[in-house]
Amino acid sequence: MPYAIVVLGIGVFCLNTTEIMVAGLLPSLSSEFDVSVSTVGYLISVYAMGMVVGGPVLTVALLRVPRKKALLWLLATFVAGQVLGAAAQDFWVLVAARVITALAASAFFGIAVAVCAQLVDKDQRGRALSVLFGGLMVAQVVGLPAATLIDQHFGWRASFWAVGALAGLNALAVWRRVPTTPMPERMRLRGEISAFRNARLWGVYGTNALVIGAIMAANSYFSPIFTEISGFGSGAVPWLFAVFGAGTIVGNVVTGRLADRYMLPLLVYGFAVVTLVLVVFALVAHHRVLTVVAVAVLGLTGLPLSPVMGARVIRVSNDGPLVNTVNASAINVGVVVGPWAGGVAISLGLGLLSPLWIGAAMAATGLLAMAPAALAARRDRRDRRDRRARRGGPVPPTGPEGADAEDAGAAAARTEGTRGAAAEDHRASSQGDGARMQP
Repeated sequence: MPYAIVVLGIGVFCLNTTEIMVAGLLPSLSSEFDVSVSTVGYLISVYAMGMVVGGPVLTVALLRVPRKKALLWLLATFVAGQVLGAAAQDFWVLVAARVITALAASAFFGIAVAVCAQLVDKDQRGRALSVLFGGLMVAQVVGLPAATLIDQHFGWRASFWAVGALAGLNALAVWRRVPTTPMPERMRLRGEISAFRNARLWGVYGTNALVIGAIMAANSYFSPIFTEISGFGSGAVPWLFAVFGAGTIVGNVVTGRLADRYMLPLLVYGFAVVTLVLVVFALVAHHRVLTVVAVAVLGLTGLPLSPVMGARVIRVSNDGPLVNTVNASAINVGVVVGPWAGGVAISLGLGLLSPLWIGAAMAATGLLAMAPAALAARRDRRDRRDRRARRGGPVPPTGPEGADAEDAGAAAARTEGTRGAAAEDHRASSQGDGARMQP
């Protein structure tokens, strides 16, 4: 695995730590700016919405910029946003800083996925993305606790400065270790946008948002569930979160090694397990031991599906930065909607366990959305067996399980994009010829 992918994974760690660390800085920020804790909580929503809306726009602006240069510019922008946040004397300046860092983070994520896809062979993309997405997992286990600890000893501004400094060092590492990848031929906005005519791609986006939203609907209310339902003391809560975080890291390693060969089975069985675990968790939350088991299993099987879902986006469409940035936007839609739906359910008096049931419903919907792809993969396997029987000998497999049906849609989308780019080139050439023929 190229070391450059590890460097990009560290960059993702910095960006995701900034996104989530506000959760650990709530009291300090509330006291500093004399606003309510709920108002400070909007900083998390602002960041997520910045990634949803602004990231794709910034990615479009950078389409014709060499990808390594774009990564460096985005890291520089992110560091500038962190510095602005660390020096903020007014709450709305901090909000602006969060918007700046969110824009840079979303575009960086999409371009980093595209670079990873270029640095490895097609049959290693899932494993490469597991290293990149590993930055998300480690941010949960190390980044958030570290930012909270720094805040407790040196103040919240020190947390912002620390992440900004680490991102600055990461920019130097990107400059030194990430190779300059060739720009794809005929890189045109029309070609990138034509990928979004693929209905299967939107189905994948929706599925990803549902499943991540399901996990975040539960995860966002772990703390009150642990203390008020399961009966744990407040001192046990960090350790329970550590169990969940450790599970995500272990699960990420496992799914990364299996993603390229068993993509669809991993997603189908993974979504099914997430649904089942959330249902069981809601039923056994009053039992401490069973709660710990449920949290550990959810950590192993929930967020670690992220690199598999990212690899599927590339399979059904292409490895361009815009497609992958929009995937990050879709995931952040889930990050916003899941906790919001859980909060609405609690406010309606449905109890602290209602977010678990909502998460289970969202995961089950994502599982149902996988049914067409799973059925198509099953038909592919049956067709291969039939061909083997007719020929009287073994038929070499055509690719990873479930790849054939989804690759067909991807090929069609890429062909359409190539035609659009070629048409654009032809029009530009014709206009140039017309201008030269004028007296």
